[in-house]
Amino acid sequence: MSDRAALLKGIRAWLVIFVVCLVLSGATAFPLVHELHWTEDLLRSLSVPEHLPVLMDWIEHVRRGLDATDAKYPFVLYGTDWLAFAHLVIAVAFYGPYRDPVRNIWVVEFGMIACAGIVPLALICGPIRGIPFWWTVIDMSFGVIGVIPLYVVRKKIKRLEALTAQPGRAAPALAT
Repeated sequence: MSDRAALLKGIRAWLVIFVVCLVLSGATAFPLVHELHWTEDLLRSLSVPEHLPVLMDWIEHVRRGLDATDAKYPFVLYGTDWLAFAHLVIAVAFYGPYRDPVRNIWVVEFGMIACAGIVPLALICGPIRGIPFWWTVIDMSFGVIGVIPLYVVRKKIKRLEALTAQPGRAAPALAT
């Protein structure tokens, strides 16, 4: 296998992993009410309340809030449907770099910027919304962890770009 083919295969594998995680993350925003009930039941079956009471208290608090919202104001949960949809739409954008990584490196860089943006969003909005700091750290970890495969992909795309550049030929000019 050539270096170019190996790089392309690696880029595509990392992108598939990232897209699958993005889709799963988005899909979990649809069934929030049921999901929290399942999570609470699972945590109880694993004796989490005895070992991590603060976590269990937070899960119960969030579940009660979602139950009340769902019962009285279900339209508010429509916002999480849009959140889920946004994840799915962003995942589709990564088809561009999957198909033509060098031309569509900007999508990967956009994803990296979005991952970086999670940190200030969590640090600003978490306290405003009454989110415990330890949960804010968990939220920020999505950005920190999410940027890792994108960083790897970007490095591989840059190597692919260098391999495919023909010696003695000027790079195409960018439109301004």
